[in-house]
Amino acid sequence: MGAATSPDEPATTGDVTVDAAAQDARAAQVAEDAQATDRTGETNETGTTGETAGTGESGEPEPAAKGVVSAPGPEGPVRTTRRFPMFTRDTARPEGGGRAAPGDAAAPVRQWPFLVVLGTTALGLLLVAVDAFGIGFRLGTLLIGLALISGAVLRRFIPSVGMLAVRSRFTDMATYGLLGFAIVLLALMAQPDPWLEIPLLESAVRFTVR
Repeated sequence: MGAATSPDEPATTGDVTVDAAAQDARAAQVAEDAQATDRTGETNETGTTGETAGTGESGEPEPAAKGVVSAPGPEGPVRTTRRFPMFTRDTARPEGGGRAAPGDAAAPVRQWPFLVVLGTTALGLLLVAVDAFGIGFRLGTLLIGLALISGAVLRRFIPSVGMLAVRSRFTDMATYGLLGFAIVLLALMAQPDPWLEIPLLESAVRFTVR
């Protein structure tokens, strides 16, 4: 037991000084902080979201999604709430939305179903704009309708159609097919000199526009 002989000399208790005890306490605190940081990093890498915010690619902390709690499972974190996160990280690819050609092919080749429908529609609009052969409106709208119908056929028989897939296979087929059929039907019934006459539809159109 001894006391300090001067203000510069710390008081000692046996062989342990007060400064040494403070250094040990600081070292223990630093070790605890390092362990907490490691645990936080492991939690962010596994994708668990909670009160702790993740870190983005730029190194800046990202706010945690409110109300989203995930529990670790055998295949990774499992959502325990139906509430959507505040920030959407990605979207699910629609059914059949993969490449229409192998990955080593050129980009236009990988998206050829979408480009076929888009190019045919553009050609139809061009025919309408220049009024080709004096019946450009009828030919152009027919071509647009046939392009949409061909999109429905491609969606049905080709497993992956790239950007032509928007929603589920059935929804895309119904949307493309019904819209294309309606455009073709209206193009055939367009006045003057309609190529197709359906009395019931003509009466309905007259009643509607009257």
